[in-house]
Amino acid sequence: MCPMETPGNLDAHRLDGGPPSDADIELYRRLSGDIAAGVAVVSTSLRNRDYAATVSGFLSVSYDPPTMLVSLYAESRIGQAVEEAGTWALSLLSGKHQGAANWLASPATPLHGLLTQVPYRRGPATGSAILDGALAYFELRTVAIHPAATHLIVVGEVLAMGSDAAPGEAADPLIHFGSGYHRLAP
Repeated sequence: MCPMETPGNLDAHRLDGGPPSDADIELYRRLSGDIAAGVAVVSTSLRNRDYAATVSGFLSVSYDPPTMLVSLYAESRIGQAVEEAGTWALSLLSGKHQGAANWLASPATPLHGLLTQVPYRRGPATGSAILDGALAYFELRTVAIHPAATHLIVVGEVLAMGSDAAPGEAADPLIHFGSGYHRLAP
């Protein structure tokens, strides 16, 4: 044993390798909810209709060329629309966007008029909705899609990027932690 290794065994919940039980899924949900993550909105336009949803599963993949990925539920409207459209946008949210995040995370959002409650402008490269005041935004072209369990891992090359945040908002990102939204700023 190394000098810093703590004696004793961890009380781990082991999965048996078959399909997960309801208890497995619930425990995973609870534990993975403790992963702090930024909150963003993914949007795309397909056949003259806007699609958008709140996400916390996204990350920067590479600086050269600038590349990002997002995880989308495969059966969702946004997952299917992003897959078919081939271009999309990611708007990073600040604390003031919590209402928009809640609205776009709701499974009951309407198909028509989805963005009537959310101020946005069109991105110049993709025409996708960019939320007003976004801390940062990225417009992307899909370069790969990888199915992973119930989700699609969508990898996109950045076509355009910027920030629409007021100077004082940069220190107030919206964070998802413990199954809820939080802010860094008091």
